[in-house]
Parts: sequence; C-alpha cells; structure tokens
Amino acid sequence: MPLVSVVMPVYNSAATLGAAIRSVLTQTHSDLELLVTDDKSFDGSMDLLMEFARQDKRVLVESAPEQGGAGRARNLAIERARGDYIAFLDSDDMWLPEKTARQIEFAAAGSAPLTFTSYFKMDADYGGESTDFAPNGRVVRAREHVDYRAMLVRDHIGALTAMYDRTVLGTRLMPEMRKRQDYALWLSIMRDGADARGLTEPLAVYRSHQAGSLSSNKLSLVRYNWELYREHERLSVPRSTRALAGAAWQSLRNSRI
Repeated sequence: MPLVSVVMPVYNSAATLGAAIRSVLTQTHSDLELLVTDDKSFDGSMDLLMEFARQDKRVLVESAPEQGGAGRARNLAIERARGDYIAFLDSDDMWLPEKTARQIEFAAAGSAPLTFTSYFKMDADYGGESTDFAPNGRVVRAREHVDYRAMLVRDHIGALTAMYDRTVLGTRLMPEMRKRQDYALWLSIMRDGADARGLTEPLAVYRSHQAGSLSSNKLSLVRYNWELYREHERLSVPRSTRALAGAAWQSLRNSRI
C-alpha cells in the first residue's frame, strides 16, 4: 500500500484543528503520515498537536523556526515527507473518510501524477466531525481534465483535495510567495508537462463563509494573483489580465455555493 504524506500548516487553529486532524486519522486508507508545521501559534494549537502526536505515531509535529506563513510551513512539512504521495489539508477543513483511498485508486487507474476532487462547502461555524457530515448540496465540482493553459485562466484545484505522485514528480516545494503558493505549485507542475485529473466525487469539506458572500480575503487575492501571473509565470499584461478576469469570476461563482 502506498504511503501518503499529508501536509498541514497550523496557525492559531485550536478551534478547528481537532476535527481536521481526526478527519485524516480516520481515513479508510490508514497508511499515512500527518506532517504538521506550527507557524508560531499562541492559542494552544501546539499543545493540542502534541497530544495528538502522543496518541498516534502517524502525527509528526514540528514548530517552524520563525513565523513564515502557510507556504513556508507547508514546505517544511514536505521536506520531511517519506510518502509516495503528497496531499494537502488546511487546519480548518476536513476530509471525508474515503478520500485518500478513492483518490489513490483514481490516480493509479488514470496514471495521473496530479489529481484533485470535488468538495463540499460548510459554514464557518460548523462544529461536527467528518464522519457525521451530511451532504448539503453545496458542491464545488472538479473538472475532469486540466492542462496548463486552462489553469492559467482559472485555478481549478481546491488545495484541500490536491495530491501529487512523488515517485513520478519528485519532491515539489511551493514557491516562496506570501499567498497563492498552492496555485503556483500546480502551475509549475503543469508547466513541466503533467496535466491534472479531477475526480468528480466530492471527498473533502471546505470551511467557508455563508453562501452568497465574497470575503475581503478573496478580494485581496486579486493583487497576489496578478503578481503570480506577472512575476512567477512571466505572462504579458494582456494574458495576465485575461487570467485575472477568470480568477475573479471563479471567486464570484464559488462564493455563491
């Protein structure tokens, strides 16, 4: 059975951290390691992490040497990974129990080194566990196939569902950017010739604002997307403008789910 390395950055996430970790540890595919990097939390997150590590040897915790943001925290975890696959989950989201097993099967059947899935959205105040989550109709649907050109127009991959095959792609780190590091990683993998395959079954749960809202955090990503297109992908101004329009449309559409 392949080993899956699950990468989780943590910063002041004590309120949601337990549910996120339990959603990993209760996966039907149990051959995994949960690599957690705490980015200098001060709300008790680290104490909670150490308790999980004492209870389950698959939970491997480290503290970042200095606060560097989610991208750097993820990279510190990736550098410790031993798995055949690298998967990602933030500390306020959850996986459904069959997620890892279904995605490994899907990746193997399609010989796809980069895969992702559909996912549900839940309200920010959801207090339940992944094992008792009831499908709610709020689904962000995965596209079945995405290449580099399509990804430039819109980020089709929900980071909480992404998984790449380390035996094929090697160890791929996220670029050192303040935000949109995940998007930049998917683009770099595809730029090197690997398309992404999407599993249309929703297998994760994303914690969001109420349906119909578009948070200021989403709006702030406009600047980071522009920097990504211009500085990281070296796109022209016209191509960057088209890509930015696609990203804005995606945020608006997903906010209505």
